[in-house]
Amino acid sequence: MSHVGVPRGTARKRRSLALLTAGVLTIPALAGCSSDTEETSRGVPQDIAPAARDRVADGSTVNWAVDAVPTTLNAFQADADSATTKITGALLPTLFPMDAAGQPELNPDYLETAKVIEREPKQVVLYKLNQQAVWSDGREIGAPDFVAQWRALSGKDSAFWTARNAGYERIEKIERGADDLQVRVTFAKPYADWRSLFSPLYPKEITGSPDTFNDGARTALKNTAGPFQLKSVSKAEGTVTLVRNPRWWGEKAKLDSLVFRAVAPKDRTRALADGTVHITDIDATTADRIALALRDGSNGQPLTHGPGAALTPADALRSWALAHGSDEEQAEIAQAAREKTREAVAAYGAEQKALRGYAVRKSLEPAYTQLALNGESGPLADDRVRRAVARALDRQEIAETVLKPLGLPAKPLGSHLALAGQPGYKDGSGALGDQNTKEAQALLADAGWTQGGAAEKPKDTKAGSEAEKKEDKDSKEDKDSTDGTEKTEADEKKAEKTDKAEDQDDRAATGSDDSSASRAEGLYIVGQDDKPGAGPVQGPDASHILAPSRAAAAQSLALLRQARALSEDSATDTTKATEAAAKANAQDKQPGGAAGAYAPMGTAAPAPASVQGPLGKDGKTLTLRFVLPSGPGSQSLRGVGEKIATMLEKIGIGTEITKVPDESYFKDHIASGDYDLALYSWPATAYPATDGRPIYAKPEPATDGSLLVEQNYTRVGTDHIDQLFDQAVAELDEKASRELMKQADARIWAAAGSIPLFQRPQLVAVDKKLANVGAFGFAAPRYQDIGFTDRQAAGSAADRKK
Repeated sequence: MSHVGVPRGTARKRRSLALLTAGVLTIPALAGCSSDTEETSRGVPQDIAPAARDRVADGSTVNWAVDAVPTTLNAFQADADSATTKITGALLPTLFPMDAAGQPELNPDYLETAKVIEREPKQVVLYKLNQQAVWSDGREIGAPDFVAQWRALSGKDSAFWTARNAGYERIEKIERGADDLQVRVTFAKPYADWRSLFSPLYPKEITGSPDTFNDGARTALKNTAGPFQLKSVSKAEGTVTLVRNPRWWGEKAKLDSLVFRAVAPKDRTRALADGTVHITDIDATTADRIALALRDGSNGQPLTHGPGAALTPADALRSWALAHGSDEEQAEIAQAAREKTREAVAAYGAEQKALRGYAVRKSLEPAYTQLALNGESGPLADDRVRRAVARALDRQEIAETVLKPLGLPAKPLGSHLALAGQPGYKDGSGALGDQNTKEAQALLADAGWTQGGAAEKPKDTKAGSEAEKKEDKDSKEDKDSTDGTEKTEADEKKAEKTDKAEDQDDRAATGSDDSSASRAEGLYIVGQDDKPGAGPVQGPDASHILAPSRAAAAQSLALLRQARALSEDSATDTTKATEAAAKANAQDKQPGGAAGAYAPMGTAAPAPASVQGPLGKDGKTLTLRFVLPSGPGSQSLRGVGEKIATMLEKIGIGTEITKVPDESYFKDHIASGDYDLALYSWPATAYPATDGRPIYAKPEPATDGSLLVEQNYTRVGTDHIDQLFDQAVAELDEKASRELMKQADARIWAAAGSIPLFQRPQLVAVDKKLANVGAFGFAAPRYQDIGFTDRQAAGSAADRKK
């Protein structure tokens, strides 16, 4: 499954990095912003084909697909990614991995105990390490490793190229206890999320100097302490090979070796069919193919899908006639086409037969997808417009669109800081309000966006936000810079012709089809695509309009009801009813009057006239730039984007959807703020007070006039939200810290910079004979338990082919 839309990297690292991807808002009264009781929520259980270790055979190799060979094996560097996380999870100590409920759980392979032993005058945590825990060179894991990692990540030495130091900068000192297996950590300031530290833990040989930290751990880890150890990294073959660690003191790994193999998402169906991989994330299309393969294998019927399945008997007869006709040239072409189809059908059938050996494991990924609203400038700098966007969304419908076809629970997410099933989860969306078209339109009207506003001249008034004043000033400067020259109508038509020609060239080059759910890359305006019943757009110079609002239709209906009410009061006084309707029509600001206003009672009203364009203010239309990724693995995300655009159209907000390459989506658009609306995801965390703060912290102005946003790519924040994070991270009472996080979440909802939509689906194709692996949900894998339940499958490669 594609991970476009998720900031790449580990769940811990990327939520706290200050790299990739204003003003105080008026916060409305917060509904349900705090609670004395924790809301009970159920997460979706993991799906890993669990099996007791005595049922799992020893031996064999498993190939696990990753997007690419990681550029670094140092999880604390900026370019660490999800492959880094998977690999280091099998090689290095994680002291508190997440459990199935998304909470940190003490790992007995490395720790006997770890707890806060003092709170006053300063917080002190005492770690007691497992006495058997050793690095692969035989040295015991101990206090020197903790000290070296703290010094590297504390942020005090800029020679270490670290991507984060959250929590480490709060440590005052680390001391050896009774021996090196006891580590005493004293904090200068209280730190509630102390369990997040020292995971993964690197040996002092790596963290002890800038050279080894910066470069030594990028492609090699000579000293490890997990159930596996690193054998090789091959960029040429696209593999990272791990083998069983002979010094591992815990339960022995069932597999001889574990190979992480780079396979692009588009190639994973073929890789499964070829047996190149045993485990891989997949998309819904591949999941459907596996389901069809299992169905077809059980009923023994010919395939009714795939290449040639859509061929009708008439088409087949015509093809046969052409292939055996007297026209030799046509016959040769037809025969070649028939042969190509036969080969495609045979290849597809072979793939389907091979896919019967796999199962699709389903859960919800520990990550959520959100709609981001860039509040730095433009219409979305006004919190009323942001709240209107949020109130226009039917989040339930969006969640059902993505999750229901996969057979997963389709419930919109109600928190920015916890996922359903995690302790501390509470639906805080009440602070913003449910979907309500009328209230969304009222918010826009209050912000000055009205029908006909696009045709008005800018008003010389002190009303409005600072962002609006700046826009007016910029507009005036732009107008002055033209020196009185303006585009002629011919120039505009010529430019439009050029744009259309370029768009046609793009479609021809990419083979895309505008009728598909995912349109060709580039830009189009919602409302420009042809509507059913609207008739075709005629001529190369035909102009389109932005998506219309439904406000005029509602107004027309109200006027019609008013006229009918008067007619009911005096059924025989038709003159009175006619005059009332005429008066209503005179009050209607829309050209053409209210649809159906003159119709006698009982007569169906004709369809209301379309509103020409979205709402406007001071001569400007309310149109937002919606940036989406264009890659083949992002179809679902684009589908969600287009559904959102349709919902916004109903309240008079136009959207310009721009599709950009996946590789530039974050760096060139999200992180740089080059968007109004965007969709991307954040991973779950067991430490919201630490990991959530850089995402929602109020941006601070830099000396050059830009904003320091950390990871708050929406540029929306408040001092109060920051204060709640600061209080929660210093609160050692777990219940009190969670309560502070619920209050912070309610205020994040109210600020309407980020609108959580749904928890992402997790689909994993797994060899049916493998156990203890699949869709893990929140929990970290136990690599030593993964293996084959079939004894022959766990044998040699030759045995497995028998």
